[in-house]
Amino acid sequence: MEDPRTHMQEALKKAMIEKDTLRRDVLRTVLSEFKQAEIDGKKTLTAEESIAILQREIKKRRESIDEARKAGRDDIADAAQAEIGVIEVFLPAQLTRDQIEALVRDAIAQTGASDPKEMGKVMGVLMPKVKGVADGKLVNDIVREMLNG
Repeated sequence: MEDPRTHMQEALKKAMIEKDTLRRDVLRTVLSEFKQAEIDGKKTLTAEESIAILQREIKKRRESIDEARKAGRDDIADAAQAEIGVIEVFLPAQLTRDQIEALVRDAIAQTGASDPKEMGKVMGVLMPKVKGVADGKLVNDIVREMLNG
C-alpha cells in the first residue's frame, strides 16, 4: 500500500499555485493530522496508519454532514461534502457494494453465523479484509442486512 502523504504534499503545492483555497485548506488540515499523530506516537506513520487517518477525517465530515442536515444547515453540509471529495482522491480504490456483499457472504459462510447476535464473529473475520478499502459503516450495514434477511 502506498503512503498518500507524498501525493498530498504535491497536491498542496499545486493548490497553492492555483489559489484553490478549499483544496489547500483541507490538505493542510489533514497533513497537520498526520504530523500530530507522528508527534503523539513518537514514530513515523506507516502507509496503513496514514490511510486510517484519512478515513477518520472522512468519517468526521460525514458525521458533520448528518448533524448539519438535521439542523437545516445545507451550506455547512455542502462544504463538508466538498472536503470529503478532496480527501477521497488520496484513498486507495474503494470496494463496490457488490464486492463487499460477496466478502460478507464468504465471512458468514466461514463463521456459520445465522442471526444478528453473531454479527461480531462476522465482523471479526471481515474487517481485516476490508480495512482501508471499504467504509466500516457500509460494511456494518451490509452485514446487518444479510444476517437479518
